Amino acid sequence: MSQQTERRGGAVWALVITSVAGFMAALDNLVVTTALPSIRKDLGGALDDLEWTVSAYTLTFAVLLMFGAALGDRFGRRRLFLAGITVFTGASAAAAMATGIDALIVARAVQGVGAAIMMPLTLTLLTAAVPAAKRGMAYGIWGAVNGLAVASGPLIGGTLTEHVSWHWIFWLNVPLGLALLPLARLRLAESYGTGARLDVPGTLLASGGLFGIVYGLVRGPADGWTSSMVLTGLFAGAALLVGFVLYSVRAKNPMLPMRLFRSRAFTGINVASLLMFLGMFGSIFLLSQYMQGVLGYSPTEAGLRMLPWTGMPMLVAPIAGILSDRVGGRPVVATGLFLQAAGLGYMAAVVTADASYAIQLPGLIISGVGMGLYFAPAANLVMSSVLPQEQGIASGANNALREVGGALGIAVMASIFSAQGGYESGQSFVDGLRPALMTGAGVVALGGLAALLIPARRPGDMAGSTTVVRDAAPVPVPETVAP
Repeated sequence: MSQQTERRGGAVWALVITSVAGFMAALDNLVVTTALPSIRKDLGGALDDLEWTVSAYTLTFAVLLMFGAALGDRFGRRRLFLAGITVFTGASAAAAMATGIDALIVARAVQGVGAAIMMPLTLTLLTAAVPAAKRGMAYGIWGAVNGLAVASGPLIGGTLTEHVSWHWIFWLNVPLGLALLPLARLRLAESYGTGARLDVPGTLLASGGLFGIVYGLVRGPADGWTSSMVLTGLFAGAALLVGFVLYSVRAKNPMLPMRLFRSRAFTGINVASLLMFLGMFGSIFLLSQYMQGVLGYSPTEAGLRMLPWTGMPMLVAPIAGILSDRVGGRPVVATGLFLQAAGLGYMAAVVTADASYAIQLPGLIISGVGMGLYFAPAANLVMSSVLPQEQGIASGANNALREVGGALGIAVMASIFSAQGGYESGQSFVDGLRPALMTGAGVVALGGLAALLIPARRPGDMAGSTTVVRDAAPVPVPETVAP
């Protein structure tokens, strides 16, 4: 069955609905981090239990993203989007009402399931509703909202915890979810992918492999990289992912067709996305602690002082979307990643145990501009690098790689920090922070180089069109491709 779309609502409604849904899912990546001391005081639990309130969400979110996209392609993207919102909203209420740490961990895991279903479908639903010539601007706004959610999680979590209660970091999702359900039902158009049967073996291999890798990365800093469970997770996960690749090459209707990676555009933007989130997540994780533990700011004060970084995508991303329509996404994404790397490198050079905010500000602004330039064109490049009926699984794969990159960034940069410094004093923290930030800058710069591998847009391509570039065997080209 070819892609089918039932027209119901306009592009503006689709943009609002998908952006709010994406904000909810992205926000919960880091919103809990600044609330952990209050949660421990109310619910008890050891340090490992508190870590699982973060990890449970990351794990289920990362490993089920591609499966959620495949379900939407098979049974209807709007239908599964509604199901994802319902699960996420219900789990958020359960987390807010949790009376014990175990109940909270379970609710967080279920939240991740709901987010994994709805998040990859936001892009496919938005793409179906927005005319090709206006997708750059739409992706820009969508990217700005999602980028702000990821980066402002610690600020929102810290503010609600400090001034209201930690319960409200979860209650916040409930009215948003309840408002989205009728709007999505009435205003979004239904669409389908290829209609192929679900790839159960591929789903099990990919989910199991991602679970093992992410579990090992998340637990490595706490349990030790040589612990049996961490090594088992990493090696078993890697073996399952290799098996997934080998299986997908030979399968008739694989969940993630390996031929997609023959496209330099698809491969380049996915590698760039993984490296971007690796450097960004790890840096935010450490810098938020630096501002609170070393410079003495409260969670709210630290979040406010990071706004030149975290809030900049709201201003820059829509402009970046327009630029990508005119000059192509490749130069905009690459420029954004290089600016993000420069900002992190600057921060690594100026951080001290008593650094003033004024000396940090240029690095925060440069990083914020770079983040804003990356988000919108990246979404456009992902969706335009594949056939229309493959956009659901492409979105799921890209989001899964972002989540894995984020988990990897926290694990790698925390390990570098621990090896070179620690929490004993402000100077000790800075000694560990500097090499970690330099590593983050280098990784993001590599992401910029990966973005340069994406083919430049050819003269005559229609702005914002769904251009599918193939570097290997020819495949059917969608009708939206310009001559």
